[in-house]
Formats: sequence, structure tokens, C-alpha cells
Amino acid sequence: MADNYTCLSVSILTIGLLTAFYLPSANAALAVMSLVVVLVCVSHVLGKLRRRDGQTERRVCVLVLGDIGRSPRMQYHALSLSKHGYSVVFVGFLDSKPHQGILQDERIRIVPIAEVKGVQGNGFIHLHIIAFKFLMCSCKLELILTLFVSQNPPGLPSIAVACLVCGLRGTRVIIDWHNYGYTIMALSHGAGHPVVRLAKWYEHFFGPLATHNLCVTKAMKDDLQRNWGIKATTLYDRPASVFRETPVRLQHELFMRLARTHPQFLPSGNDPCEDEVERTAFSGFNLADKAVTLTPGRPALLLSSTSWTEDEDFSILLKALEEYEGFIKAGTSLPSLVCVITGKGPQKKYYRKLIDSLHFEYVKICTPWLEAEDYPVLLGSADLGVCLHKSSSGLDLPMKVVDMFGCCLPVCATNALLDCVLHELVKHEENGLIFKDPQELAEQLRVLLSEFPNADSRLAMFRRNLQANRGLCWDDNWDQNVLPLLTSST
Repeated sequence: MADNYTCLSVSILTIGLLTAFYLPSANAALAVMSLVVVLVCVSHVLGKLRRRDGQTERRVCVLVLGDIGRSPRMQYHALSLSKHGYSVVFVGFLDSKPHQGILQDERIRIVPIAEVKGVQGNGFIHLHIIAFKFLMCSCKLELILTLFVSQNPPGLPSIAVACLVCGLRGTRVIIDWHNYGYTIMALSHGAGHPVVRLAKWYEHFFGPLATHNLCVTKAMKDDLQRNWGIKATTLYDRPASVFRETPVRLQHELFMRLARTHPQFLPSGNDPCEDEVERTAFSGFNLADKAVTLTPGRPALLLSSTSWTEDEDFSILLKALEEYEGFIKAGTSLPSLVCVITGKGPQKKYYRKLIDSLHFEYVKICTPWLEAEDYPVLLGSADLGVCLHKSSSGLDLPMKVVDMFGCCLPVCATNALLDCVLHELVKHEENGLIFKDPQELAEQLRVLLSEFPNADSRLAMFRRNLQANRGLCWDDNWDQNVLPLLTSST
């Protein structure tokens, strides 16, 4: 890692420049000077709080400039650190409920960053919120950090703050590269936009200052080494233990809860009406003998999850569903379909309007937001998953597919990723299928569901392959790849 005081000086200067960039020119000079003065003053305060090496506690800050509840990989980091005896301060936005394990863990303390209405997305405001909340929290609790884990993206300005804090405290920094932030910004602004160029320089500059770097694919590891001079450790996303096939009884309980707010889960008018059976569209609970069974002739449950952002084009799925509807109307023997698309995000309203404009007879679509505890249960109850993730860098992999595979759920995935990356996860004709356009996806749905729910079908074969090749769980993977980084250096 670079000299601490060098990191500190560069961090303060860079933060000041970023501040000036985001403010009107008339206020830029004043903003730069005020921020530099504030940070230098804070450095003197924190300098007095530093303890000697022999008194340092095993404390970690995990920082995510995003919603903690929608940052599963960072939640898993926090849980793994806690498991190995670290006290964790988890800093981030608290828009949705985190995993229950995070809330119940006595070693993990969440320090939420409050959104400032009217200035969301403004780097200057977010920078001050992060620096103030985190540094003031550290002073109040007298935390002496031995490690700082930061997610990228979003890394602007969190990586600079991480380098600042760690420069002050002689602390190690780990950056976990999920993707490149500047490539995501380029989707909206174009690669030549000044903000995108600044973000690229920012990541190139601060990345090598970290003590260790993690990344999500071998292809990203090679790119970081070749183009950025960063030696990273590949930590593949792995499903947490909660992602597994769901027993029929738990499926029925979830379907009953969802049916209260989403009529797509209610039984159709063709289902038999029996007073002693509690029914959903997929299952039945016999009140007399307490037996739970899946309903013969039930619809197939198709599932996709999304953040409703520009890197996923859901018009592809909607067009494929239109063709699937056409197959049935033309006389093809196929099951009706319930398509569940989970998640929150900026483009949800746009796609919700498109969905509402469709008039299907055999396909039903709903877009619920699920609690953290219900999401793996639904994945484990589904029959087929769909992934529309299109990487902005071409180097990351969708965690949603990892979670689906943890539930032994076969997947149809778009080929929008580089082949060298996609094949690190989805094996065509082994655990799923890869499609290039809506027509090919529609054909894959027709083929895979033509024998549904036959145990000898192609879809069932994919599921058996996933059951036989589950691979490492997150805990074992983390222990093999990350734990040695923590214990090998001081």
C-alpha cells in the first residue's frame, strides 16, 4: 500500500477537486478550501484517537454507497467477518430491510446514511454525508479500524473516503470490484462525457492504493492486472445457505401470502372448489390431513429479478412472452405461465406501463418487492429463471443467477456478456440455455416447458445437474480466498 501520508494528501486534494467539479463555478473555490480545512482538522482529531499497535482491536468498516438491503455480497462479507471474530460497522443507505442474519448479529452494527431530499446523486452532498457520518461515528465510539472494505461500484466518492480514513489510521483497505463504475455511467452519458472520463481516472488512480483487491470473475482479474496494474483475488459470488430448494409446505405458505396482494397467485376458476382444501394457483393444503401438494395442471412459475436499470432490457422478456402466448393460441400444448419479476429500481414504472398494456390470456405477470427472507423461498419454488443482465464492462456476472443456481433453478440467460465471462457461470445445455434475442428465448421457453412438469424433461435434467454440482458455498469460498488476505498482513 502507498505511504499513508501520501494517500492522505492525495485523498484530500482529490476530494476537493471532486467537490469543485460538482458545484457551480462561483462556489467552487470556497467549497474546495472549506472541505480541505474540515478534513485537515478531522485528521488532527483522529490522530489523537489512534491507539498503539498492541491495543488495536479486530474492527472492520464495510462501506457501500448504496442500499444495504440490496447489496447481498457486502452483507455476506459482513457476516463472514463477524463469523471470524471481527466487530463490523456496516455503513450504507438503509432503504430496504437487510438480511435477518445481519440484524440479529451482535457483532454487526449498521450505521445508516440518510438520503438528502432534492440532492440525491449529487457527489458533493453524498461525500459530506459519508465523511461526516462515518468519521463522527468513529470518534464517538472510539473505533480503531484494522480493515476497511469498500464496494465498487459505486466507488465515487467512497474509495477516496476509504483511502482518507485509512491514511489517517494506518488501516488496510480492501476494494471489492463488482464492475467498473465509469462503464455504468457511460450507459447514460456516453464514454466521452467529462464526468465519465473523471470517473475512469478516479478508479484507475485510487484502485492501486488499496492493500488488497477482490473481483467477481477471472476475466475481470485479468483486465485489472493488464490495464490497471492491480493484482486482484477472484472471489466468485456464491449463494448463501438460505438459497436452496424450497419444501412444498413452505412454497404453499409463501404463495398464500403473495395471493393476498397479487391475484396471479390465486387459483383459477377451473380449479376444483373443495371446502377442505386451501388452494393457490400452484398448491393445495388439505385441512383434514394437513397434506400439502402441488396442483396437477398448475401453471409454470417463471422468475426474474432486477434492479430495473439500463443494463437490463426487459422488453426482450415481454416480447418472448407475447410469442409464448401465440404458441398456445396456435394450438401448441403448453402450460399457462405466471411470470414474477422482483426488484426495485428507476425504470420499474416504465416497464409496469408496458406490462399493463399487454392483454394476455395464458400468461400473467406480477412485479412484487419481496422481503429478504421471502426472496430465496420464491427462487426455490420457481420452475425456470430468466436473466437479462447486460454487463456495462462485459466483465462481471449477475449474482441473481448464482442465487438461482443455489436453489437448483435452471436459467435462460442473455448472451450480452462476453463469452469468456458468461461461460464461467452458465453452461449451455447443462444447467441452462443462452439466448441472443426474444425469438430465441421464446423458443427456449416452448421447448423447456413442453413436457412440464414431467420428471424426465429437459428442464428436469438441468435441475438434476445443478443438484449434483452445487460447488462451494459462500462461507467456504470466502474462507479459502479472503481470510488468508486478512491473516497474512498486518
